[in-house]
Amino acid sequence: MTMGSRGLLQGVLAVGLVLYAALGNWRAMGGPSVPATSSAARADEAGALDTASQVERGRYLARAGDCESCHTAPGGKPYAGGRAIATGFGTVVAPNITPDRETGIGGWSADTFYRAMHEGLDDEGHHLYPAFPYPWFTRVTRADVLAIKAYLDTVPAVRQEDQPPHLAWWATRPLLGAWNAINFDAGEYKADPRRSAAWNRGAYLVEGLGHCSACHGAKGPLGGVHEHRPFEGSRTPDGWYAPSLGGSTREGLGRWSVDDIVEYLKTGSNARTAPAGEMREVVEDSTRWLTDADLHAVAVYLKSLPPSNQRDADVPALDGARLQRGEALFTDQCTGCHMRDGGGVPGVFPALAGSSAVQASDPSTLLRVVLDGARIPATQAKPTALAMPAFGWKLDDAEVADVVSYIRSAWGNRAPAVNAAAVADARAHTDREARSR
Repeated sequence: MTMGSRGLLQGVLAVGLVLYAALGNWRAMGGPSVPATSSAARADEAGALDTASQVERGRYLARAGDCESCHTAPGGKPYAGGRAIATGFGTVVAPNITPDRETGIGGWSADTFYRAMHEGLDDEGHHLYPAFPYPWFTRVTRADVLAIKAYLDTVPAVRQEDQPPHLAWWATRPLLGAWNAINFDAGEYKADPRRSAAWNRGAYLVEGLGHCSACHGAKGPLGGVHEHRPFEGSRTPDGWYAPSLGGSTREGLGRWSVDDIVEYLKTGSNARTAPAGEMREVVEDSTRWLTDADLHAVAVYLKSLPPSNQRDADVPALDGARLQRGEALFTDQCTGCHMRDGGGVPGVFPALAGSSAVQASDPSTLLRVVLDGARIPATQAKPTALAMPAFGWKLDDAEVADVVSYIRSAWGNRAPAVNAAAVADARAHTDREARSR
């Protein structure tokens, strides 16, 4: 579907939504659109699912897809569901995907599981909400999907009923047919013969199981990722900002090397930065488990992405009084770890000078870190999870705005100033998150 046709569909959605829903639901009424496999093929698949190597491959792929993280509630049993996931239209609750036959997916066939991953339809043909990233998982090969199913069949079965979503009144499953018509293109990943094997492997992981643009892609009004802006950066529904993964030198990966990306994903930090928010969880639960070859492939692919379309326009200089207030706060509160020149301590405290996270067009993540503190992921390579203390209890909104604005404009950094209203919004998100813990 072209960009123009997508825009036209979005423009007339209010008029044609019911028609799209009806068109989208024909698959649910007619059963699986994935061709049913023969009995002989099913027997071959069943034999493959029983092999230890298939299970171990499935474990690896499930980690690549960060499946356990989403399908495990805080303090809950692995894969038993119950974790609330924020969307732009309310909250959905991750389902139970253990092999319990009554409340999990123990009764699902290989075809049923493949259909869920590739078409976003459950065992009864109902649309799954795209908080389950089937728009990305559709790129995964059938062999890899079946390996994941083989692994999930071995995890301990947990009897736990799924919980209903809490969404806007109009965000119903039947209307997901319309959403899919606009935002979903099914089909396994097709290798680009003009590219290297490493690039294609990286593209397969990033665009498939990694579902990176689910967070890092610019979103349209319906929550779908813009077709031509898949890695431009986006604010997440729970108040973090996933920065651009493109080649911009200011807020993208333009200054990062392939080795920088590999180190960040494998160890949880590099000389430039450390992950915060949901990305910390991604490193701890997913990317640190990937092989060096796969991490290298991911880095090769990411380094091939062009700069984003975001404007790298001139940023007005911070006024003198605000600059002085921000610098004074930074000197008092931050230089002990990040140094007066913003250079940090390599391998210990992240640099602020030249940081793409600091210079992101949306300051939400930086504000959340200042207000609520942060912890570097604990990984095999760097097991000491260093932490930054929270400053929200000791600095008011105006003070946080001043020091963050200073950080975003000092040492050659170039990003817009932050106002107290943005800090108040970030504080509201941190307060809600604290209450939910």
